[in-house]
Amino acid sequence: MKILVAGLLHETNTFAPTPARYENFVNGEGFPSMRRGAHLFELATVNIPIGGFLQAMEGSGHELVPVIWAAASPSGPVESEAFERIVGEITAACATEHPDAVYLDLHGAMVTEEYEDGDGEITRRVRSIVGPNVPIVISLDLHANLSDEMFEMADAMVAYRTYPHVDMAETGRRAAEMLTTLFNGDKLHCQWRRIPFLIPINTGCTLLDPARELYQSLDEPRAAAAVLSIAAGFPAADIQCCSPVVFGYGEDADHLLQLVEELEAAVNRAEPDFFQTLLTPEEAVAQAVALADGKNRPVVIADTQDNPGAGGNATTTGMLRALLDADARKSVLASIFDAGIAAAAHEAGEGNGITATFPGSTSHGDSPLTGDFEVVTLSDGHIRFGGPMMNGNELELGPTAVLRSGNVQVIVTSQKAQIMDRNQLRMAGIVPEDQHVLVLKSSVHFRADFQPIAEDILVACAPGPMAAVPATLPWTNLRAGTRLGPLGPEFIHQSATKSV
Repeated sequence: MKILVAGLLHETNTFAPTPARYENFVNGEGFPSMRRGAHLFELATVNIPIGGFLQAMEGSGHELVPVIWAAASPSGPVESEAFERIVGEITAACATEHPDAVYLDLHGAMVTEEYEDGDGEITRRVRSIVGPNVPIVISLDLHANLSDEMFEMADAMVAYRTYPHVDMAETGRRAAEMLTTLFNGDKLHCQWRRIPFLIPINTGCTLLDPARELYQSLDEPRAAAAVLSIAAGFPAADIQCCSPVVFGYGEDADHLLQLVEELEAAVNRAEPDFFQTLLTPEEAVAQAVALADGKNRPVVIADTQDNPGAGGNATTTGMLRALLDADARKSVLASIFDAGIAAAAHEAGEGNGITATFPGSTSHGDSPLTGDFEVVTLSDGHIRFGGPMMNGNELELGPTAVLRSGNVQVIVTSQKAQIMDRNQLRMAGIVPEDQHVLVLKSSVHFRADFQPIAEDILVACAPGPMAAVPATLPWTNLRAGTRLGPLGPEFIHQSATKSV
């Protein structure tokens, strides 16, 4: 069989200030950089879905037709020019190659300037070219916002089962297995149910209950006859299909229905347990300092609302200000994205001082911060991930500097990237295990590599573009009746309110 292979991944925060442009996909911004043609095979050793799919298909005898793979850090909507350029390559290949099957590595929560359901639009275009009889199999992020149309157009879909996403390659292998089932002539029935409340990204971590127990149930023996998924949804996309969805595929239609209905009931029962506790920056730093006292392991604080992996820009100063005010001993903030400050530090040189103004994000209640800093170390910003998240991925953050004021150090990079690997600190000359307090611009992904060394983990709610509490966002387009968080209020359209 001739299998066309392509991928385009973006998690869109429609409330975030910065759009995703073509150059963001070229760079990758924490993901691997854009690949075309045979260069896609370079991703076979990286822990991402297409890597697992390529590994699973090696030696299968099928002909793989690699087209393009691209991803960018979560942000505001994808610019139309970027979407059309990349998707145009995929659809052109579908038209010229006449594949027997299509594998798409998608996120499932992409919104573009023109299309509310970006992933659905990709699938619709591919389906319109290859016709109704060519299988389309899709791997998805755990945070996919799935539309009704996606279930109609795809023959099979499967989502990650871990957050942090350490099973991305495994998900690609599951997609390959489902495609093989379809090649063998077996029919995969589909069942899916929409969950009526938004799940905050912090409490959706599968290292913690209730998510841990729910996702572990997908691997129970009685579920082995089906491929089940819980798409927790990305709760910062103001679109109709923003919500969690449970779904599955299997050859036994009756058994599949029973499994999906049981899974739906289990998620709904767990709703109260998804409630989260958040700290102010000052509370988080004070608790971290106290917890780290006399210990030989760092306390980690998640700067969740400026997470570049959820639409933040890695520019806010709330947590840096709290560290400086406390002069927290052996503390590090990783990382602030400011190419200008990084360039000034490189010009000054190690051991010299600079005055730096971090602009913050005033539109989100975060004020600028000016201070005098010593340039501690300089780096070229090259990283190879060694932890579980995207193991083997190489990242270029450009000129990077470590600045110090008192007991506080801050890493400044020339490209933005969520912190998810200890090598992102080691690259800058900082040994994470030797610190007392680590503040990371991330929400959950950092746990994969940092939780094993952490004395404790706290979540701080400093100002930033990614609201930790979905109910605080100015929703206008969400599906009516969706609860804005666990046990939260239901969303009501303004038009409905006015008519009443």
